[in-house]
Amino acid sequence: MKNWKLILPLMMSGGLIACTSTPTTTEPVEPEKPVVEQPVEKPDVKPEVDTKPELKPEQKPETKPEKKPDPKPAKPPQAKKTPDGMLILGSEEWVYVPDIDQTFKGRVDTGATTSSISATEIVPFERDGKDWVKFKIDINGKASKEFKLPVERWAKVRQSSSEEVDKRAVVVAYIQVGDLKEKTEFTLAERGHMNFPILLGRSFFRDVAVVDVSKKYVQNKPSGK
Repeated sequence: MKNWKLILPLMMSGGLIACTSTPTTTEPVEPEKPVVEQPVEKPDVKPEVDTKPELKPEQKPETKPEKKPDPKPAKPPQAKKTPDGMLILGSEEWVYVPDIDQTFKGRVDTGATTSSISATEIVPFERDGKDWVKFKIDINGKASKEFKLPVERWAKVRQSSSEEVDKRAVVVAYIQVGDLKEKTEFTLAERGHMNFPILLGRSFFRDVAVVDVSKKYVQNKPSGK
């Protein structure tokens, strides 16, 4: 215990000597600089450009409208009269008979002098001392109503197949072809069914019409009364 009391003062004195003999140097401490954040520059980013070639819509070849063939030019209206006003007749024409208000197909016969009617049931009779005749017209195998007309004259007709001479009544009646309405003579011929119940002879169209046998139905069909 005594020894400790002696040692302790010695140790304390040694420490003081050491502290006095060893100089102490202190380095200056540099003050800490404040940290300044510098703005970070963003890289210049260009907008992304689509480098793919632009796809244009496929263009279909232009198709020109198909040309339709030109319609056939309309035929000019057929002349119905000559420059001097005469009627033009074809080899066949419509014939209107006002007395029975009926229209027939008539044949224009340039070789016949007088027109004729295909008549049936021809019966001559006398009225007031004059010759009359009653008859019917053959219309496609059917008989028309009965006509009674005075006999204008009697015609003697010799048949080509025999020497026999027939006496036929000639009557006068109104007919209409186109816009021409005329009274003309007709020989009554009982010839059975004919394709043309009326034949127009030269006595009808002389001086009022010309005939073009290469045409048919040049004149309009008469509408009647």
